[in-house]
Amino acid sequence: MAVTMDFAPQFALIARRPTVASMPLGEQVWLRSIMPQLDFVRLSALVDQARPYTPAIVVEIYKLWLEVHGNAAAGGPGVWFNLGVELSAAGDQANAVTAYQNALMLKPDLYQAAYNIGIIKSGAGDADGALAVWRAALQPDEARTMLLNQIGRVLEEKRDPDGAEQVLYRSLLTNPRQPDAIQHWSLNRQAICAWPVFAPPLPGMSPEEVKRYCGPLAALSLFDRVADQIQITREWLERKIKPAPQLLAPAEGYRHDRIRIGYMSSDFCAHAMSFLIVELLERHDRSKFEVFGYCSSREDGSDIRRRVVAALDHHIPVSHLKDAELAQRIRADEIDILIDLNGLTKGARMETLRWKPAPVQATYLGYIGGLPIPELDYLIADRHVIPPEIADQYHPKPLYLDDLYQANDSRAPQLPPVSREGEGLPADKFIFCTFSNHYKLTEEMFDAWMEILRRVKHGVLWLVSDEKKARENILAEAAKRGVGPEQLIFAPRVSPDHYKARMAMADLFLDTTPYNAGTVASDALRVGLPLLTLQGEPFASRMASALLTAVGLPELVTTNRADYVELAVSLAHDPARYQALRSRLDGGEAWMRSIGNTERFTRQFEAAMERVLKRPI
Repeated sequence: MAVTMDFAPQFALIARRPTVASMPLGEQVWLRSIMPQLDFVRLSALVDQARPYTPAIVVEIYKLWLEVHGNAAAGGPGVWFNLGVELSAAGDQANAVTAYQNALMLKPDLYQAAYNIGIIKSGAGDADGALAVWRAALQPDEARTMLLNQIGRVLEEKRDPDGAEQVLYRSLLTNPRQPDAIQHWSLNRQAICAWPVFAPPLPGMSPEEVKRYCGPLAALSLFDRVADQIQITREWLERKIKPAPQLLAPAEGYRHDRIRIGYMSSDFCAHAMSFLIVELLERHDRSKFEVFGYCSSREDGSDIRRRVVAALDHHIPVSHLKDAELAQRIRADEIDILIDLNGLTKGARMETLRWKPAPVQATYLGYIGGLPIPELDYLIADRHVIPPEIADQYHPKPLYLDDLYQANDSRAPQLPPVSREGEGLPADKFIFCTFSNHYKLTEEMFDAWMEILRRVKHGVLWLVSDEKKARENILAEAAKRGVGPEQLIFAPRVSPDHYKARMAMADLFLDTTPYNAGTVASDALRVGLPLLTLQGEPFASRMASALLTAVGLPELVTTNRADYVELAVSLAHDPARYQALRSRLDGGEAWMRSIGNTERFTRQFEAAMERVLKRPI
């Protein structure tokens, strides 16, 4: 509806005042005088035309309208809703919730108000409050998916993958063409071992079409071809991460006496990445390198976080910075080489990378696959995980380290005393174990494990216990394959040192494919536990074989399912052969001489950085 021109210019002028009280008296009188003439539509149009304004003045204008017209007036719910939007924009979340609640009291089916209340509660850490509001909301069909997707997101954050999967499936039955909902639905199905992952039908979509939207992380577990993983990741990036308006860093680099190397991560805390990289940070040659850490990690009070922060020359908290602001900060620091440690894992800052804030940008450790955005120059790897003959399939291109891609911490952990009895393990069984997250476990891999257990009657499989529904599904799938619950043992989560100590009591680690164990594989070899892997084509399916080759046990690398099963069964039935193989790990000393030689690794890592460094001619 067009707004009377008599109103619009003067309204636009006074809406730029900081508050009503700061207006000249004549403006205050005029503003109150026009309120009875404004219905909700005209008021909203005036506010829109008066941008930019401070939220505070519009909050007062909406309150004045409500004072003049009363709550029962037509348009009252809309004004309360808009008031909530402005209060939220001003940072007053408590009163924003009150405004939205008033809107709902007047119009119970104003689902947008319920949606916003839930967002505020979720953002404040009140997940249960958000879920209660969204579940109680009245909504038409076209809004149902929006609320269901938010419920699914919060349930996933609350570590309820079963509930999240069910809610997201309901959303997809209403509208199946939602790539983000498909991604999280399938990942939650992986987390609870609901197989086949893509079996529940989505209207009008084939399982193959649905797989295209599984997302980059799930693709590492579900696809054993580099081309498939790259395609899924590229399509995801094109949907989600847009180019920045400009590139910030000078292409020719900077002139510095020392190389300024910046590490960007949300995992400088009790996270697998920090356990791997901390000693590299400590050992950097400060005569050549100046180390910056752009940290959006939670403050968890852990010893590993304290070590990481202490190892940085410059610890820069950046959680409060938007991506563009973080990019400007990196550019201002004149970082020579920026190393992204997240990739596409939780906390990723891909938008920052798109600003190209450093002349050289690489990704490392966080996401074990290609990240095809033009602003990334390198994926740090070795020649085993990315063979040179298929390097052209990857983007960014590999930056090869001389020996092994994986950094490690050689500092000896403080392992507590443990026993099989204390951990609920049988003393007289051959214990196969796997401590990888359940989303890495495929139906095909589980088939192989169950065949091993059927052929090794004195064998048990020791798995991590992540979630009730996952345990139920694993036990049910085992029963389908003729394996009883007595051959499956579930281990609760424990502290990092306890986990390493108890792992040493197992006999053979059974690796997953196409997404291998990485940090966990290194931990197993470190405590002297042999590991059996099935190597495939992509980086993610070659991590464990790279570690086994480095530690001197390449015979534990298989390349097909039949050999994998046969070798596991053979080792369980041949104690002499098994003990001879395990003795070569020398209780972890073989790991220390190879994988754990962090001094050698650091020099190789630094040499790679020097090879790609850019300096003005």
